[in-house]
Amino acid sequence: MCPSYRATMEEQHATRGRTHLLWEMAKGDTITDGWKDESIFEALDLCLACKGCKGDCPVNVDVATYKAEFLSHYYEGKRRPIHAYAFGCVDLIAELGSMMPGVANLVTQLPGLSSVVKAIGGFPQERRLPPIAPESFTQWWKRRPRQTPRTKRVMLWPDTFNNYFFPSTAQAAAEVLEYAGYEVILPKQRVCCGRPLYDFGMLDRAKRLLHHDLNVVADELERGTEIVGLEPSCVSVFRDELPNLMPNDPLAAMMRNQTKMFSEFLSEHENEFEWPRMNRSAVVHGHCHQKSTMKMETEENLLKKMGMTYEMPDNGCCGLAGSFGFEKDKYDISIKIADKELTPHLDRATENSFVIANGFSCREQIEHVSGRRGLHIAEVMQMAIHSGPNGPTVGPPERELIARHEKEIQKSIARAAAGIGTIAALGLGAWLLGRKR
Repeated sequence: MCPSYRATMEEQHATRGRTHLLWEMAKGDTITDGWKDESIFEALDLCLACKGCKGDCPVNVDVATYKAEFLSHYYEGKRRPIHAYAFGCVDLIAELGSMMPGVANLVTQLPGLSSVVKAIGGFPQERRLPPIAPESFTQWWKRRPRQTPRTKRVMLWPDTFNNYFFPSTAQAAAEVLEYAGYEVILPKQRVCCGRPLYDFGMLDRAKRLLHHDLNVVADELERGTEIVGLEPSCVSVFRDELPNLMPNDPLAAMMRNQTKMFSEFLSEHENEFEWPRMNRSAVVHGHCHQKSTMKMETEENLLKKMGMTYEMPDNGCCGLAGSFGFEKDKYDISIKIADKELTPHLDRATENSFVIANGFSCREQIEHVSGRRGLHIAEVMQMAIHSGPNGPTVGPPERELIARHEKEIQKSIARAAAGIGTIAALGLGAWLLGRKR
């Protein structure tokens, strides 16, 4: 069941091997270093935190949670690797980058500069670092014309990944929810579930973020407002980690019960609107967390309601798993995991088929190994609303979306380069004038 075990076939990377080592640590006979033991760190290091073990194991063994707790203790009093801070605090880095997206993209996307950034951060040179969108979803939302209030309302959760990197996904979801007859609202302050923090054992900051989130949406929770999430790894936090960290908090219980995946929410209200049709085929990659904690039935229901034919391979994890495949020493394992089942299914997909993947990391891996851009199911529904049941008629369905996204990125880089060049020229001119005087 474990992707890293299937790639390495080494016992220490099996769920059984990892839990046995933790049991030996708890006993304290064979393993005497406790939370600082290097053999346990080595065994857990290749855990992708995909929660596949929790979903498949009859007794719900959850190695991802064990790993988070172990790393929390293991790193007490010592520094983590740079990539742990880069990805663990991606919400802060993305927010900072969104203030100057052109500069951020100039540094991370241009050849030469991007290689330096990757070398410093411990990222594999083979990966493209995700560019920051020139305009975040929340920025777009603020300048959008105000919508007419409706009797039905829902809160759309602007997670870090779809807010700063793929705002088109959140824009599509908002449009579909309005098409279904809902007034869409957003949290009044910046929010983040802290998902990457668990992978690195940064549990204190994760808990602080969750307390902040609950305070921000408390009024809406108490009104009974449902919250729609787009990123499966974020929704799984509210279903899994949140109740574990705050078992006696009534707001946490409300958050758990009232937060739904996009497909869950629409499936529960499927008789309230006319479904857009899309008479096309698709390859659907299910996110690990969605499969393990929420299942894929509602996803399949949406596809059937739209009239799509689809293949949903039981291919486990894509191999990127959040930040896992962005770590230099794990790149080869990441690709090996993808090559087990994901890559062959993508290779067999026709050019005109949709490739559907809701997870940010899944879409990054799909693009890396196949050149295709995975679409969130909200984007597919938006296409059905705009293009009709036959969808885009020429080439891959995502081609226009990719072209528009890349054009915006390149424009932001060009503007930043021009601005930096102007400042440098003015500075040089002032310096030369000063020398003449």
